[in-house]
Amino acid sequence: MTSFAFVYSGLQLLRRETTDFISPDLWSPNSPDLNPIDYEIWAVMQRRVYKTKIHTIDELKQRLIEVWCGLEQLTVDMAIGQWHGRQSLCACERRALRT
Repeated sequence: MTSFAFVYSGLQLLRRETTDFISPDLWSPNSPDLNPIDYEIWAVMQRRVYKTKIHTIDELKQRLIEVWCGLEQLTVDMAIGQWHGRQSLCACERRALRT
């Protein structure tokens, strides 16, 4: 199976099985409003990593690992929860622009 066929079959499965599936044409890869992992969670990590001064690259690497491993599920859940609301607003605006 080619990579395209694999991705396509995955998309078909998601459309069939997930009522709230958002098709890729509605994804916005570089929007801080729609990418909570890239923006919200990394912002939380940045605050925690740089809470105290870092002196070496190895110390930075270790701190990143510690912060990532200590990230609470609630933080991830809250970012995802914000994403649903943001996505809905953006989708509504996109539909309004088309009319």
